[in-house]
Amino acid sequence: MSEPVLQVKNLKVYYYVEAGAVKAVDDVSFDLDFGVKMGLVGESGSGKSTMALALMRMIKPPGKIVGGQMILGSTDLVKLNEEQMRQLRLSRIAMIPQGAMNSLNPVMRIDKQLIDGMLDHNVIMSKEERARRVNELLEMVDLPPKVAKMYPHELSGGMQQRVTVAQSISMEPDLIIADEPTSALDVVIQRQVMETINRLQQRLGLSVILIGHDMGLMAQTVDRLAVMYAGRMMEIGETRAMFHRPLHPYTELLIKSLPVLENKGVFSGIPGITPSLLNPPAGCVFHTRCPKAWDLCENTTPQFVEAESGRWVACHLITA
Repeated sequence: MSEPVLQVKNLKVYYYVEAGAVKAVDDVSFDLDFGVKMGLVGESGSGKSTMALALMRMIKPPGKIVGGQMILGSTDLVKLNEEQMRQLRLSRIAMIPQGAMNSLNPVMRIDKQLIDGMLDHNVIMSKEERARRVNELLEMVDLPPKVAKMYPHELSGGMQQRVTVAQSISMEPDLIIADEPTSALDVVIQRQVMETINRLQQRLGLSVILIGHDMGLMAQTVDRLAVMYAGRMMEIGETRAMFHRPLHPYTELLIKSLPVLENKGVFSGIPGITPSLLNPPAGCVFHTRCPKAWDLCENTTPQFVEAESGRWVACHLITA
């Protein structure tokens, strides 16, 4: 059996503020195999975007990776210096940002923005080869050749997002992290952009981590699902199995929060609010909102264990 494309082991990312350490990602572990799409879900503040920034080694002060490993292939990203990591970005690991308008240079034509990353990685191309590669990338994300000579403000939001997708695949990396890539788009364009990402993933054999809130989108899109809450990993497993039989109460409540056609106008939420990551509760971080919590949950942190083949969970109901 081949090694995973990514192994995250006991990762800790803290933000040091005057009041203390905010534990945004706290002792998180998971593996991602080649060619697999994994969804990373959870409420706002659960640590999803911090995880994405950590994988890209883009955590800035007061944030700091304080422990753990992030092994891409055989390379521990945590141990690389900034120049070594810069060379890995785009060539082996790339990111599709949440807001294309904020990530594209407003005064640079699209063709220049698609080529710049490759040139920065010392890819030598003639003028004709550059033009050909730009057209290939635009075609792969369903954009016409004329987009090459346009500026970002001349494109719609969906077209801008497709340009960032083209940027991310320009050097065909092993892993792409998509941080809520459709959150700023309307529903129809969301679907089209996700279909583009899915098609590219299959065509290029990419591994993808898709970050988001939308459990419905995840159900239709990803092979595996990872659920985070308050900086910790709650459950990981095959998507269909998790929707059919969630093991963690938080996963179950997230799934139940999806609207159901048979009950129009009826919405189910999760009572309470997420805890402070500065002073998280003792024991299981979800016990203050969990309808199934018992005495052990209040004072003992559950271990993240493989409950069954390919299914990992941190819950005393399963492991005790």
